[in-house]
Amino acid sequence: MQYRNFGNTDLVVSETGFGAWAIGGGAMIGSTAIGWGDVDDTESKKAIHRALDLGINFFDTADIYGLGHSEEILGSVLRDKKEIIIATKAGNVSKNNQFTVEYSKVHILKSCEASLRRLKRNEIDYYQLHSARLEHLQKGECVEAMVQLKKQGKIRYWGLSLNSYDPLPEAEYMLQNNLGSGFQLVLNLLNQRALPALKLSAEKGLGIIARMALQFGLLTGKFDHGFSFSRNDHRKNRITPELVSVSNKALKPVWDLCEKYGMNKTQLALSYVLSYPQVSTVITGIRTAAHAEANTSGFKKLDEDDMKRIEQAGISGFIPVMEMIQSLG
Repeated sequence: MQYRNFGNTDLVVSETGFGAWAIGGGAMIGSTAIGWGDVDDTESKKAIHRALDLGINFFDTADIYGLGHSEEILGSVLRDKKEIIIATKAGNVSKNNQFTVEYSKVHILKSCEASLRRLKRNEIDYYQLHSARLEHLQKGECVEAMVQLKKQGKIRYWGLSLNSYDPLPEAEYMLQNNLGSGFQLVLNLLNQRALPALKLSAEKGLGIIARMALQFGLLTGKFDHGFSFSRNDHRKNRITPELVSVSNKALKPVWDLCEKYGMNKTQLALSYVLSYPQVSTVITGIRTAAHAEANTSGFKKLDEDDMKRIEQAGISGFIPVMEMIQSLG
């Protein structure tokens, strides 16, 4: 395992992080799936232990994942491992059986206390506003809450998990006002919309967490030969046979690079993200020991020409695919 500095903080994180959304289980808010289907907590704990064995020291979760269950599982395994870095988030909530957001100061402060209890910690290493938009940041309550929590010693650092499709406005606002210590952003072979925010943020010394490097599994190749999802798996309406077919066709020139580098699709997808030196860590969804092993090996730095080739494809050729992904939610 290789390690990278998290911006200008004193956090040093494994270049592969443990994305803990999936171990939250198949939670539902009303009729909306917010999880990844049913999970076995025993297997989840084995996955966490295997990740630790492989050198992963960065775990990313949120209070909405499994409606708190993801944090509880992490807390049960990592409670005595203070050297392990845990990041969590607040702001996405279930209210009146509907999925919504809440960025009031009172809510953020209360959410932090609840996360600390579930994680069995006195301090959160990196606390994030979960996809807060410009209007929420400008209102200021969520920022006030983060500043207060840091002064109280309940969080070490804080930042913003940027939205998937237009991350620059919020990133620019945070940077212009010297807020936070990092961003979480979407970056993968199909979606490079966050590259301007990535490069600008790194220049300012912010840590970068790259998420959705595998686009919910779409970029692993495992959906190429048939698949189905349960009702309580959010991918049921997000990953369709048509999307798999269209994305594979668009990605054909990129997948040809697998042979050049001697990698499978998962390894190529993760290598692409990790080839940006500005990225501190890339988090992948892990819920089994096998996932931990598959997502921590076989990476190679891609040639500059190949990186440019992928970026150019992302700017031009993948627009229809991204529009399809966006329309599916």
